[in-house]
Amino acid sequence: MNKSVYIITSDTYSGKSLVALGVMQMIMRNTTKVAYFKPILESKTQKDNHIMTILSHFQLDMEYDDAYVFSRSEVASLKNKGKIGEVYDTIIKRYKALESKYDFVLVEGTDLLEESNVFDINFNASLAQSLNIPALIVLKDNFSSEDELINHIQIEVNSLLEQEVQILGVFINKAKYYIDGIKQKLQQEYKDIHFTFIPKEGDLSRPTVKEVADELGARFLYKGDEVDIITKKTIVGGMQLHNFLNHLSESCLAVIPADRSDLIIGTLAAHISSNYPRVAGIVLSGALTPEKSIVKILDGTQKMIPIMVSKLGTFETANRIGNIKSKIYPESFEKIKLCMQLFEKYADVEDLNKRISSFKSETITPRMFQYNMVQKARNAQKHIVLPEGTDDRILTAASQLASDELVYLTILGEPEKIVARANELGLRWDENRISIVNPIESPKYSLYAEKLYELRKSKGMELSQARDLMLDVSYFGTMMVFLGDADGMVSGAVNTTAHTIRPSLQFVKTKPNVNTVSSVFFMLLNDRVLVYGDCAIVPNPTAAQLAEIAISSAESAKAFGIEPKVALLSYSSGSSGSGADVDKVREATEIVKSQHPELLVEGPIQYDAAVDPKVGKSKMPNSKVAGQANVLIFPDLNTGNNTYKAVQRETGALAIGPMLQGLKKPVNDLSRGATIPDIYNTVLITAIQSVMEE
Repeated sequence: MNKSVYIITSDTYSGKSLVALGVMQMIMRNTTKVAYFKPILESKTQKDNHIMTILSHFQLDMEYDDAYVFSRSEVASLKNKGKIGEVYDTIIKRYKALESKYDFVLVEGTDLLEESNVFDINFNASLAQSLNIPALIVLKDNFSSEDELINHIQIEVNSLLEQEVQILGVFINKAKYYIDGIKQKLQQEYKDIHFTFIPKEGDLSRPTVKEVADELGARFLYKGDEVDIITKKTIVGGMQLHNFLNHLSESCLAVIPADRSDLIIGTLAAHISSNYPRVAGIVLSGALTPEKSIVKILDGTQKMIPIMVSKLGTFETANRIGNIKSKIYPESFEKIKLCMQLFEKYADVEDLNKRISSFKSETITPRMFQYNMVQKARNAQKHIVLPEGTDDRILTAASQLASDELVYLTILGEPEKIVARANELGLRWDENRISIVNPIESPKYSLYAEKLYELRKSKGMELSQARDLMLDVSYFGTMMVFLGDADGMVSGAVNTTAHTIRPSLQFVKTKPNVNTVSSVFFMLLNDRVLVYGDCAIVPNPTAAQLAEIAISSAESAKAFGIEPKVALLSYSSGSSGSGADVDKVREATEIVKSQHPELLVEGPIQYDAAVDPKVGKSKMPNSKVAGQANVLIFPDLNTGNNTYKAVQRETGALAIGPMLQGLKKPVNDLSRGATIPDIYNTVLITAIQSVMEE
């Protein structure tokens, strides 16, 4: 099986980076031990943007210096000295070192510049052939007719085939309106080659604020929060303010003469106002700085946008900005995300995966888990309620979830305050996906209160009590879920666990045949995903409760694509130990086996014997679970909570959860120390849970 693929281009500014990002994302869903290799750099005087982007974004476990070999000038020098063989030998040696260490190596050929010659193209083809690596070819549509484009593709493909390069796929970037006709013709001619056409996306060619500053050699008066935002349009201020404001658009860059104080203040005011689009930044031309009175206003502005000073005149500044050849670098988060979205949308990933022979682990990889989680949530399009609208983390996560179009959200709180705070935070707010409800002002407030009274009056609740409780966002949000006005609830960033789940225990109740509400964490380690339960809810479970936790955790694992192998943990393995704690685990294991004989389960078993194949084989050689367990059930909350936190801190594992299990409707609790990614992921698993309950 092939352990690599080589990305080659023969066109300048072909969008090779887009394909490299997309392929890397695709490969890393199947294996975690992946390396990136770009043998030839433009220069060694500064670090290569694309290597840094790939290494940092995908968090590859390799050093920067291992990702390249020569600079272009070094290759040219050796070639001129008749030592090109030394170039090949050195690159092959370095590649083989990576191949022996990693399960897959993504190799990217040289960047093609305006001044590049035929040597670059032939060298990449020859290197791919020498390394016996199949290739993906990246071209661009820069032609005025269909026939011209087809001719260009045929020439490049045939040239590489003649050099015995095994071509798995051809990507045509910046494609125009005649995509389908061309693809059909090419597919008939080259039946064994995967063709992908990706339309032109203007934002990828537009510079970020940082790139504009670098190109102009400008200095920042104020950096603001987002210098890596894409500038989607450049406008030049030369008219009166009331006319100029009409030309502002989302994420535009305003080039303004530094002595036009009215335009500077007006642009900043418009950016802050909810009635105008957000501005990416301001470039002050003419090497001047604003007057002291204007600087005083700017210094006192809390939410400042990037403002830089250009040494050039207004016309030359605008012209230089228009000629910037934008690149992708590690902080280009918007562009990286856009590249991968375009790749996923237009490439037949399943077909391409079949063509690129890669090693696949039997266990689900963390990236595959996260990818599957996002895809399941996107397909489900569920409605989740977030009661804690006063928390900035909740608002930020909600903005990101809505922007990614993964769920619909209801945030509880006062609409005016929430919107104002979102604007202060600079959040993008999609009102089609995010609604804000103040419980006391909700037309359903009385209905919810009466429903709570009806459900709890047998416990002595008065209607007045129910009305008071329904002002509590936890009760209001839970009732939304109970009555089907939301599919799930996520809370706990501000409130305690008890406050979050008490309403659920009172009237949502547990599933049939389930008596214990418990939780799991999905632990995304470097090379696999483990399920930990229970680390958040049940302090000292009985044997029966422990069995329920194990069964519920196995079901949760299955729902997220993990084929469960369950280990009930203790301080001894098999029959080697005795004592009340070990006996409880042993009894719980027998309950699970009797109720679910089809489930692979082992217990009592020690942690190392459960997850380490060598230890597992040594201690329990006949077990189908020992050394392979992926669902780990802890004997008590003290052990589970400390273990998950220790693993998280010491290994850098991502812990997604806790996800509550056993309730009829999904309600999930956050840690009060939850990060924005924690909230984002918990909303996703809540959405997926709601699909499980249908």
